[in-house]
This record gives sequence, C-alpha cells and structure tokens, in this order.
Amino acid sequence: MKKITFSIIAIVLFSAAIAQKLDRSIKPKPGPAPEIKLGNTESFTLPNGMKVFVVENHKLPTISCSIQFDVNPELQGNMAGYREMMSELLTAGTTTRTKEKLNSEIDQMGASINVSDEGMFGRGMKKYMGKIFELMADMAMNAVITNEELEKAKKKMLSGIQTQKNQPDAMVNNVSAVVNFGDKHPYGEIATEETVKKITVDRCIQYYKTYFRPNVAYVAIVGDITMAEVKPLIESYFGKWERANVPVATYALRAPINASRTTKVDFAPRTGAVQSVVNVTYPIDLKPGTPDVIKAKVANTILGGGSFGRLFLHIREAHGWGYGSYSTIQEDDKVGSFSAELKVQNNVSDSALEVLLDEMRIMRSQPVPDTTLQNCITYMSGNFAIGLEDPKRVAQFAINIERYNMPKDYYQNYLKNLSAVTAADVMEVSKKYILPDQANIVVAGNKDAVASKLTKYSADGKIDYFDWAGKPLVISEATAAPSGITADEVYKKYLTAMGGEKAFNSIKDLKLVMKTSFQGRDMSVTIIKKSPNKSLQSMDMEMGAQKMNVGKSVFDGTKGYQAGGGQRKDMTEEEINEAKEEADIAADLHPEKYGIKRTLAGMEQVNGINAYKINVVDGRGKKSTEYYDAASSMLIKKIKGEGDEMETTDYADYKEVTGTNGFKVAYTITQVGGGLPVPLTFKVQTAEANTNIPDSEFN
Repeated sequence: MKKITFSIIAIVLFSAAIAQKLDRSIKPKPGPAPEIKLGNTESFTLPNGMKVFVVENHKLPTISCSIQFDVNPELQGNMAGYREMMSELLTAGTTTRTKEKLNSEIDQMGASINVSDEGMFGRGMKKYMGKIFELMADMAMNAVITNEELEKAKKKMLSGIQTQKNQPDAMVNNVSAVVNFGDKHPYGEIATEETVKKITVDRCIQYYKTYFRPNVAYVAIVGDITMAEVKPLIESYFGKWERANVPVATYALRAPINASRTTKVDFAPRTGAVQSVVNVTYPIDLKPGTPDVIKAKVANTILGGGSFGRLFLHIREAHGWGYGSYSTIQEDDKVGSFSAELKVQNNVSDSALEVLLDEMRIMRSQPVPDTTLQNCITYMSGNFAIGLEDPKRVAQFAINIERYNMPKDYYQNYLKNLSAVTAADVMEVSKKYILPDQANIVVAGNKDAVASKLTKYSADGKIDYFDWAGKPLVISEATAAPSGITADEVYKKYLTAMGGEKAFNSIKDLKLVMKTSFQGRDMSVTIIKKSPNKSLQSMDMEMGAQKMNVGKSVFDGTKGYQAGGGQRKDMTEEEINEAKEEADIAADLHPEKYGIKRTLAGMEQVNGINAYKINVVDGRGKKSTEYYDAASSMLIKKIKGEGDEMETTDYADYKEVTGTNGFKVAYTITQVGGGLPVPLTFKVQTAEANTNIPDSEFN
C-alpha cells in the first residue's frame, strides 16, 4: 500500500514540476510521422504478360482482386457511350455461364464482382478465393455481348441522358469536360441520344476483344493470403488468357496546357433556374507519383478540400450564400484537372464567384499560417490511415507503384512526406496549379438573371453558350416584334391555326392516348375530356401484356381526386379551380373567363424557330411564358413556375383530329420539370373526338 501511495505522489509531484517549467505559449512540435505498414507485397508475371501483385493482410478472412488495364483506347466518336455500358454488357453471361447462372454463383458465395471498361474488381471470403478467380477469368476471357443486352443498356442510358438535360450538376460536368479537354480527347467525349442510338454490338465486341488482354493487365490481390496459395490459382485460371497486340491511341487537348490561357465564361442556360452552379476549372499537367502531388493535395485541402476549407468557410459560414463550396486537384497519367465549385442563388452568383477567385489568388500570394498547415496535414494523415482499411485502395497502391513507375516505398513514406510539406511548398504549387486568371468558368443557371453579371470575368468580355452536352449554342436575345403586332393578334392567329372557333365548339368529348418511356419502362397516358368541364388523366406502366396503373386524376365538374401508390387524395379548392380550366375543351376561346391576360414581349429564337414571346398572367396571379411560331402561329413552347417548380413544355407535330372540323393537337409533347424526375417525351398514339364518352368515366 505504501509503495502504491508513494508512486502516485511521485507522479503528481513530477507532473507539477513539469507544469511549472512548461511555456504554454510555445506550440509543441509534432512527433515524427509513423511509417505505414501495407503488408508484405510480392509479385510475379505470367507468361502471357499479366503482372500480379500479392499483398498480405491477415486482419480478416477475406480477399479482394483488382484488375486494371493500362490502355489508351480509341476515341468513341459518333458512338460515344458504349464504354460506359461495359459494366452491364460484360456481366450478362459468358460462353460457359448464362447471366442467371453467373449471378447465382456470385450470390451463393456472398461475393461481389464488378466490371468496367478498364478493369474488374472482385471481393469475397477467402474460402471462395478459387471460385472468385474462376468467375473473373471467365468474364475476362469469355464474355458474351448480345444485342438484347445492348438494347437494355441503351434504354437505360437514354433514360439517364433525359435526366442530364435539366440537371445542373450534369450540365456543368459535361460542359467542363468539353471546354477542358475537347472531343479529340476521351475525357471530353459526351454521350448523347444521337451517339447512343448508333452504338452497335460489333463495336462493343471489338472494344472487349481488343483491350481486355493480359499483357496490359495489372492484378492486385489483397487479403488473408500468401504467395504460395495465390500463384497456382492465378496460373490455373488466367494462364490460358491469350495475349495480343493492344493499340495505343494518341489524343489532342482542346487547347495546350500553358501559361498563355486566359479566363473565359462558358454558360449552359437553364430557364427559370433560381440557383447557379459554377465550376472554375482547367486541365493541369500533374502525373501520379510525382513530387508535386502531395504538396498540391495539401494546397487544395486548405483551399477547398472540406468543411474547414477556405471556400466553405467564406461562401457558407461567413456569407451564407450556399450550402458549401469545394475544390479538387486531380492527378492523372493522361491529363490532370483543377476544379472549384459553388452553388448559390442568382442574386449572389457574381459575388460568390469573386470570393472564390480571390481565395485562389490568396493561395498564390500569401503563405498559409503554420496552424492552418498543421491542421491540414493532421486531417489528411487521418484520412490516409482510414483509407488503408479499404482493400481496394491498398490494391490500387500496389498497381500504381508499378503502372506509374513510382518509388517502391512511395506509400510507406506517404505520411513522412506529407508531414514535411512547408508553407513555401504550398505557395510554390499554388502558383503552379491554382490559376484563377487562366480558368474556364463554367455556369449552369438562369441566363436572363445571371449571364450579364459574369461577362467581366471573361478576358474578352464575351460569354460562350453551350447546351447540356457541351455543344455550342447560338443565343438570340429577344427582339421587338414587327410594328403593329399585338398579343391579341398573335393569339387570334393561333386560334385560327388550331381550327378556329367552329372547330373548338364542335368537340363534345376528346380522348388522347400517348406513350412515353420512364426509367427504361414503357408507359401509356390516357387523357379524356368531356364538355363542359369533366376530365380524366391516367398513367399505366406496361409490363409485357399487362398494365399497372401508377397514377390517376379524375374531375367530375365539381369535385375530384388524385390516386397513386394505393393512396387517394381529394382535390383542394385551388386544385378544383385549376381542374375546371384544364377540363374546358374550349378554354382557349375565352381566356377572360379565367382571368388570363397576355402581353407581347417581343420575338425570340426557340430551337431555331422565330417565335413570338408572350408573357401570361392568370386569374390567380401565376405567371408563365408562351412562344408561338411566327410562321405557323402554333404554340411551340410554354414555361411556367420557377426554380425547382419550373415546368417547360414543348409542342410539335400538330395534326388534325378526325371529325372535329379541323381541330388540331400536338402529337409530340416534351415536358421538363414540374415534379418529373426526368424529362419525358409523349407521343400521341390515337386521338378521338365525339365518341359519346359516358359520365361514368369520371366517377
């Protein structure tokens, strides 16, 4: 007991003595960076040229296998998109296994195997190691690409493209890719509806047979394994994989990476948007494993690498302009890139961009404080250590060292090299890679509200416009309508073109059946109207020969309801008032009944068509904009709402409905927004009028 008491007293006295001598104004020096232990790594090469790396990690009884192909493939050209489809095409069966059998064998092991256009990755329990290698080898050598699977993949990709057309992040990413790299570089190729529809099975098979070859493959196997266990299995399953000549393509950037670049503003218009998505971006020459990489990562982390980055703290915390702002410096063996992004309201788009550019300039001109630097290094060290828990990342390290000719101890010494980064290093790489005055400033947003305020950031004072896929747009500003033309005259010509008063009044009931595609599934929409004010709208999903109703709206002239997903909801008073107007077949003849007022705002180009632009306000004070073809007088576009509530509808292919004295409807209707998760194009299949539709349809 006395010895224990004495020990405690001694510790307390010793601690007190140290405290008296400790100067708390002096920051303690960080301890030496720990050396990273990645596990024992061995390698071998098969006779067919496949390089294999075995990394022992005995923490868990699992293994992971990563295969990467070191290729510079040919450009996709007019079939852009087929490389993205490889993940589905190459997992749809082999010459020895159907798709169902392949999936069943993977599921029975509780394993996972994924394939991309440039590699494969498998993971599972060690006891299934041989089976995992067998399946991966089968897919690498014997995949069967069928037209049936290609059509499924096309349908899925086309659905995704519809989403991109009005998704600001996708618009900015696509335009950034095009202006940074150009269409002569694989990073600048964008899949569109036109390119996806042209993709053939032969092109996909050619890619697979050309680039999935062992002599360009790096394989890293990480887990509870030894070389003695792994090597015989790899030789058995991958040894028969035939090597072949793999062509190496060369690429050309849109513009050289040099100091002669100047800033330019690239704008993707998003009508009615209340928020701007801005990306300050450009290509850089930063190769993996080079001395600048770690220093550049430190500089980027300080600028915008997280919630403690300067961009986040100033854009969100100091000004409250947006949810956050971040930056990225990406090294790459072909061409790297810098990107700094923010999302803010229209009215502060220019102010937030100014702050972002100022912070980039400060990184180049002012040394980072020691506290900031050390906090950053501590944060990055922690992230690196956490990342080592992921076998896929450890496998990537093993491949990187060989593929990019990096020092063998690059990752073992990563933390040591990270802790050695100085404020001078940060400024040096900032001057080299953070280039606010040589950037592409890419914006997706409201042209009318934002674009003019951003011209000052373009070196030539001009803005280049692009569509969602990065294709140049010719923007025509609204011009004055010819003298003497009024909104009433434009609207009367529209009524005449639609068939006139006689045609409208001849319709007692009207039924349209339309088709569209949503997330790869065909859907049919039925719209029924009966004079004076009854209506029904119903949407069915087609499942083979069966149909499943997914939504319905019914109005009997006085009350109505909406139904979907097993739920039913009665219409509110406001919805009833809207339904009355919507159900009125002849509503266009008497807009005054619904308090609608139209004002001519000039003329504007809409999809290459010269159109009258008319601003509309209804009896509830809601605003919209209508565009009428100056030549045909037909309504070709309507925009209502703003921001997330904005709905844009395009009308085309007008045809006469039989038995209506000339009444016409648009046979192609494309709707974007308005609560739809993706743009939808509706094609009228049948249009019938005056078929004596019973009132019971509207119960």
